[in-house]
Amino acid sequence: MGDPHLVGVVGLGVISRAYLDTLVGHPAVRVVAVADLDATRSAATAAAVPGAEASTVEELLDRPDVETVLNLTTPAAHAGISLAAIDAGKNVYVEKPLAAAFPDGRAVIERAASAGVRVGCAPDTVLGTGTQTARAAIDDGLIGRPLSASAVMVTAGHERWHPDPDFYYAPGGGPLLDMGPYYVSALVHLLGPVRAVNGAASRLRGERVIGSGPRLGHRIAVQVDTHVTGVLEHVDGALSTLTTSFDGVATTAAPIEVHGVDGSLAVPDPNHFDGAVRLFTLGGTGWHVLEPRAGYVEASRGIGLLDAVTADGRRPPRAGGDVGLHVLDTMTTLLRAAAEGRRIELTTTADRPLPVPLTPAEQWRASRAHRTRAR
Repeated sequence: MGDPHLVGVVGLGVISRAYLDTLVGHPAVRVVAVADLDATRSAATAAAVPGAEASTVEELLDRPDVETVLNLTTPAAHAGISLAAIDAGKNVYVEKPLAAAFPDGRAVIERAASAGVRVGCAPDTVLGTGTQTARAAIDDGLIGRPLSASAVMVTAGHERWHPDPDFYYAPGGGPLLDMGPYYVSALVHLLGPVRAVNGAASRLRGERVIGSGPRLGHRIAVQVDTHVTGVLEHVDGALSTLTTSFDGVATTAAPIEVHGVDGSLAVPDPNHFDGAVRLFTLGGTGWHVLEPRAGYVEASRGIGLLDAVTADGRRPPRAGGDVGLHVLDTMTTLLRAAAEGRRIELTTTADRPLPVPLTPAEQWRASRAHRTRAR
């Protein structure tokens, strides 16, 4: 595999723990620097990651040994940190969404192309056995020609469990930009890119109340739509209906269903890497579970970065910036279509990412001998 790819991590919030669990100790990468606005958090994380140094963001970007910046900041900061990293000659892998606004996301991709560096973008959950097995079933013709899909995410809101949920209700947040990347990315993997969207959205509560942590009972303003629904027109003609909501308690709907001429697939939650894929064929008597047939087995956050690093120029990264930009375009155009009450064509497209062959866990992950103690 050669020398490990050197990574610096910016943003050490809750999600960073999952990434570090995957990356630390893997022979393909080495985390050499970590940075956060909270210097205490940086020091604590560095102490838990063998060989990593705590630094400021500026110091991390100036380090000549950092090849890729793993950008795990809040959505409003994604574009700024990514652009600064690109200007410093670094590759970037950014948490979803690519940016809080589409023009900023486009600027990231264009600046990276000019600088000759790479951009990757979460979510990488779609590289696990759940979405990839469903994709393999479609590609193998088990449902015939795909005609339509539905994707549903309903929750009462992240303020119930997150101690600092403000950014979920600020520009760049909301159920679509927060959770939509999982569902839209999965739909692109399953059915290909989107050409146009239409939709509707609502914001029926002006504030939310934090339900846990030291700010329990604190009220925060809602600045974004909290229920968004729309129709995605895929390039091949299939239609996907999408609902993302912070305004419901529960749902019995499958996270994703794909319907074809010869059968239907129930696809597991794209916020997770695995889960049962169920098939109901035309003329059949019920649903049956498909054995995993594609995807990284037992994958976890950060597999998209590993996928890009180990590609080594032989193939495009499966969680690439082009898909991240197209997903962002789909979501922000859907919000605009809802606001304007009309169908709008997208300005981007992306190749359907390459499928992931069934890859046993021992083939992609490292020994956990040096696993981070950040938990």
